[in-house]
Parts: sequence; structure tokens; C-alpha cells
Amino acid sequence: MKQKNDRLEALRLIISSRQLGNQEELLTALKEEGFVVTQATLSRDLKQLKVAKAATMQGSYVYVLPNDTMYHRVGPMSPVREMMQRGGVFSVRFSGNMCVIKTRPGYASSIAYNIDQADVPEVLGTVAGYDCIMMVVAEGVTRQKLIDSLNKAVRLD
Repeated sequence: MKQKNDRLEALRLIISSRQLGNQEELLTALKEEGFVVTQATLSRDLKQLKVAKAATMQGSYVYVLPNDTMYHRVGPMSPVREMMQRGGVFSVRFSGNMCVIKTRPGYASSIAYNIDQADVPEVLGTVAGYDCIMMVVAEGVTRQKLIDSLNKAVRLD
């Protein structure tokens, strides 16, 4: 299952960072990242991710992820494996016993899930969006204690 999840994440990153117009191009891009799959598997993955085709300004059609305004295309692409190995957190900010964690696009729910599964006693709960996590921190917990506990339980860098 981990390989499928890694492949789906690679596919998300490829689609959000390149303008590819057919499955052959997607298969080649996946192969470059170490994922050798059949056309049938790719079709199932595209359906699961709810990928669609949209017109570009030049009139060609490219694959896009749902809510493409959130999946904005980025500049020069890093290899997907490199992007997947980087931490997904951009910033951690506090207000009272609330904490807001800004993440890379699409990473918030998996990071919040990992925080919840780690059962960090300083965290009462999380709510995740697309690229942001709202976390309620237990009373009396210092910011540094929370960050230290999260870094032990979940990779935040």
C-alpha cells in the first residue's frame, strides 16, 4: 500500500508541476521517478485522484487536479522523490493555546493525521485543510515544549 500511496503522491506532484497532455507523457514522467506502471493502473490512479483535463492559454489540454486553484503550477521542477523527502512544513505560529502550521500544498491532512496518531499529550486535537493545520494545544504547554514534542513524534522539518 505504501508504494501506491507514494505513486499517487508522485502523480499529484507531477501533474501540479508540469503541463502534460496525455497518459504516455504521464507514464514517462512516473518512470523517471521510479514508478513503472501499466496504462490501466495509471487510468485507475487518475480516476481515484479525480484528475481532469483543462484547456491552457495556448489552447492545448493538460491534466489538472481537482480545485486546481489550490494546485498551482510551480517553477522549475525538482525530482519528485526529492520533494517527497523534504519536510512538508513551512511555518509554525502560535496565538494563545492555538497553533497554525502552514504546509506544502496537499500535505496538511497527512501531517495532521501523523500528529494525531503519535498521540502527543500536548496536543488536544488538529483540524487540517489543504495547506494549513489548526491545532489546539493543552493548557500550560510552552511553545518550545510543543515543538520539541512534535519534532520527536513527527518530522516537521
